[in-house]
Amino acid sequence: MTMGDETPVTSLIMPVLIRPILSQLERRDVVASQTLRAALSKVETAHPGFTYDFVVGIMRQGELSVNMNESMLRLQGAATDADAVEYRLNRSEDAFQELNRKSAALKKILSRIPDEITDRKTFLETIKEIASAIKKLLDAVNEVAAFIPGPTGKQALEQRKREFVKFSKRFSNTLKDYFKEGQANAVFVSALYLIHQTNMIIMTVKSKCE
Repeated sequence: MTMGDETPVTSLIMPVLIRPILSQLERRDVVASQTLRAALSKVETAHPGFTYDFVVGIMRQGELSVNMNESMLRLQGAATDADAVEYRLNRSEDAFQELNRKSAALKKILSRIPDEITDRKTFLETIKEIASAIKKLLDAVNEVAAFIPGPTGKQALEQRKREFVKFSKRFSNTLKDYFKEGQANAVFVSALYLIHQTNMIIMTVKSKCE
């Protein structure tokens, strides 16, 4: 993988791995934490994917073998609003706060997949929860759409919503394949793409309304 690859893992490294570590450091040394945060954010903006390459490079040097897809999915469940501040809307209206809640709820459920995928009964119940959370998120997006000014902004959000639906269907198909072939990593990747698309919806709304 090279810097700039559009994959869900590269986009999630900063909010679900790096920032929580820096938050822990901040309790001991505020200046050091803020300096590192600013430097990493700056280089990630200039070279998207740098933090992913950095983390993978450390693991390679240490000869560590980690499933990054599974790890990122697990870590998503522990990420706070402060860690993923760019994926949270600041508008106070109920529609925007509801979209915040529904996006957070979907990501939380998806983050449980690595722990539950091997228990068929539990996992089937989780799949039902995911389907319900996806519908509720789309309903929340429709409510927010009324606040988007101008036809261009509305079209951008509609396009983003179509992308989300496409990846939701892909996730569903991946689940069907999993029950036939048992490839858990494919489910992890598909879940990460769904999280990424959820974040992109928030980013699109932010760009048009904040």
